[in-house]
Amino acid sequence: MRTDLDHLPPAKQRELEEVVRMLFADFREATENATGRRKSARILKIILFGSYARGDWVDAPFDANQYKSDMDILVIVNQKEMTDMATYWSVAEQRLIDAYLIEKRINTPVHFIVHSLQQVNQGLAHGRVFFMEIAEQGIALYDGDSRELAKPKPKTPNQALETAQEYFDEYFPDAMRRFDLAKIAIEKSYLKQAAFDLHQVTEGLYQTILLTLTFYTPYDHNIAFLRLQAEGRDKSLFDVWPRGTRKERAMFQKLKDAYVKARYSKHYRITPEELNWLAERIEILGRMTHEICTNHIANLRKNAAH
Repeated sequence: MRTDLDHLPPAKQRELEEVVRMLFADFREATENATGRRKSARILKIILFGSYARGDWVDAPFDANQYKSDMDILVIVNQKEMTDMATYWSVAEQRLIDAYLIEKRINTPVHFIVHSLQQVNQGLAHGRVFFMEIAEQGIALYDGDSRELAKPKPKTPNQALETAQEYFDEYFPDAMRRFDLAKIAIEKSYLKQAAFDLHQVTEGLYQTILLTLTFYTPYDHNIAFLRLQAEGRDKSLFDVWPRGTRKERAMFQKLKDAYVKARYSKHYRITPEELNWLAERIEILGRMTHEICTNHIANLRKNAAH
């Protein structure tokens, strides 16, 4: 795996150094009182993947839609238990957000996922495109383990077709059934329930895209992260959510917040007009999800026929 960052501007290289430092500091803090087997928990590798690893990132803060590529990070740990985001990584998640939005210590948004070495190697052994791309394109920011990642074993054309079709057949109808429930909730003015359901639809549609195209989706309810991963697969998805105004960006944030706040916060507020606007965008996302996935499956079917 590559270790060089020469293709990145010095400022971006310094940002990545700060990100790695923060991840280590927050992991040490999260595990300092661990007992038993967890006392030996450690970070094995930190890998940059996605657009900043490939060299095709976009950094255009003055663009009308204010599009800006995120830095995507894979943290590999030595114990599966340490992949629990809520228990061990929520502080790091929030500090990276604060460092970008409030403290301005870094000038690029950062998203990270955490897996054990066994999980990553299993993904490679099962031909999951997501992990194979990381193994091929990723850049090691930290490597404290002498073991190499497992050799990727790509699926055969028939296996790829079968797997993609299975994921699509399971996830897409389930998301659209939830959309039907959300529309009923809107009609009956069950506002918080509708907001939560719309969040679940959005999450399900992005999962459909990622699973159908890469055979992997992050274990994450953060639809902003899922959106970025899906948009990285098909740039046309960027147009689903207008970002040109503060109000439009706030609408997506309200949808993102619904996963927790619509269920547990008495202060969460959303209007029928806002719900209808969100439902219109999600309907577009649904149509695009169907088109992207069925086109991909059609291409896989052609490959399998040869």
